[in-house]
Amino acid sequence: MNYVELKDDISRGARGIYLLEGEDAYFRTKAEEQIKQAFLQMPELNYTTFDGATAKGASLGSLTAALSAVPFMSPKRIVKITDFYPTESDYEKYLQPFFDNFPEDSILIIVNSQTGKGVDLKRKKSVTYVNCKRAEEETVAKWVYITLKRAGVACTAEACEAVARYCVCDMSRVSMETEKLIEWGKGANITKAAVDDLVYKDAEYRIYEMSTAIAARDYGMFMTVCKDLLSKGFDENAILSSLLNYFKNLLSVLTLGPDDALAKTLKMSDWVIKKNAKEAKKFGKERLCALIDGLYSLISSFKGGLITKDGALESGICRIFFPDEG
Repeated sequence: MNYVELKDDISRGARGIYLLEGEDAYFRTKAEEQIKQAFLQMPELNYTTFDGATAKGASLGSLTAALSAVPFMSPKRIVKITDFYPTESDYEKYLQPFFDNFPEDSILIIVNSQTGKGVDLKRKKSVTYVNCKRAEEETVAKWVYITLKRAGVACTAEACEAVARYCVCDMSRVSMETEKLIEWGKGANITKAAVDDLVYKDAEYRIYEMSTAIAARDYGMFMTVCKDLLSKGFDENAILSSLLNYFKNLLSVLTLGPDDALAKTLKMSDWVIKKNAKEAKKFGKERLCALIDGLYSLISSFKGGLITKDGALESGICRIFFPDEG
């Protein structure tokens, strides 16, 4: 199930094993809080935590023993384990028999930030999988709108969408920026202009803005964003490296296709990879290869002392916007 479905599922009763997995720390934290709030009583006696890095082989007996303990004056005992990626052999030997006959008065919460490591726990019939990956832009914008409305703050749909984009759908940042808007917007109607003034644009989004300016051949917008990044801690080499990585990602999307597996490999959110697929077609494979080779050469020349970082960035911009000049 997706994170947004967890609340309704909890209302129907407890599951034995919850796997909270995905890159969005906000969703993982809030999912854990919902489960504990619903089923945990007297946490000082009925709650135990484990580090998944040390839970291997015979040491898994400590985990199963904790889950087998009878809760103290409470219907449920909860055990949490973080970053838990057991091997197939450890699962079959130490966990499967226990999971298949899981104690009715215990709950196991597995909190994993990564996917694809170890045995695929989410496919085990005894495990309830809660998808905590970054949500789509539309879902995040809707969350912002509802949260503001509940706080008595009016907000336009365009403004909510801007919050989602500027925070790159990272719910930890979205929730923080939404709280800021609630404090500022009491008795007012929040517009996109207000969001532009109040919400900090994530560096990843600023790089996306630069890339959008490149695709649109908007030199003025590109330089505005570039100067903003330079004023906020990015140096010339970091910008060149970000642009090189952007073009490499476009080439990967163009040649391999924008599927979920590629999104995980490139560590990109779904909305970014879909937009990149559209941009990649505008450039074409030949142009992308030329840009990648050119930027890589400039970065190497800068690191080798053959060119200044200012000169490297200026040359890179010329290669992007004025490829036929000079």
